[in-house]
Amino acid sequence: MSGGAGASLQADGERLQKVIAAAGVASRRVAENLIVEGRVTVNGEVVDALGRRVDPATDEIAVDGVPVQGDASRRYVLLNKPVGIVSSLQDERGRRDLSEFVDRYEERLFNVGRLDAETSGLLVLTNDGDLAHVLAHPSFGITKTYIAKVRGNVNPGTVQRLLDGVELEDGPIAADKVRLLESAKGESLVEITLHSGRNRIVRRMLEAVDHPVTDLVRRSFGPLHLGSLPVGKTRELSTVELGKLLRIAREARGSAQAGPDEESAD
Repeated sequence: MSGGAGASLQADGERLQKVIAAAGVASRRVAENLIVEGRVTVNGEVVDALGRRVDPATDEIAVDGVPVQGDASRRYVLLNKPVGIVSSLQDERGRRDLSEFVDRYEERLFNVGRLDAETSGLLVLTNDGDLAHVLAHPSFGITKTYIAKVRGNVNPGTVQRLLDGVELEDGPIAADKVRLLESAKGESLVEITLHSGRNRIVRRMLEAVDHPVTDLVRRSFGPLHLGSLPVGKTRELSTVELGKLLRIAREARGSAQAGPDEESAD
């Protein structure tokens, strides 16, 4: 064991190669090779000898610098939320909610952030509270990309206004990126990327530039992309996607304590 020389082998816990294999990163035999080659770290220290035992729930494991979720009890699901579903696990008004998508999982999952009922697209469901906090909180600057169908023909000047910033009732807001995808026959398609978590922010920004939204889809959330996932379907995150999210979460632990939560809904 180098880098972490002096760290004694844990008498309990699970073997490191078993945890890596259970996380879906590699077979146990390949995981052993990764360890011997010095490509695995535990809590930031290189482990290059077999026999190390870890606590999957607390030890931070990485392979080639990419974080690995060793806790098999954690689940991460991507949902393409349909229009008409409220971002709640039990809606008090009896509307369709997320319970119909999480009930199929053994774990008790909850949503990361929100999408309003009339917005469809990417929503993350998980039982990892620490990760959910980082992803949902605006202070960590997770970007989201939306495709908006709006009334009217958007022109380059309007795109620049969105980039420069518009004034809303709760303060100014500027998009990180804006692309005009299509504009014809009194309608336009606009791709807009921003990191704000303010309520219904995309709709309010486009309303402020006189292009009300008629349809809104969230296509990406941080490193996650909706891809070809059909509306109303779920899939579990790949090990690569999860590694990217865990890296964001682990880096955020060193950040300043977050302020009051903002509701992330668009």
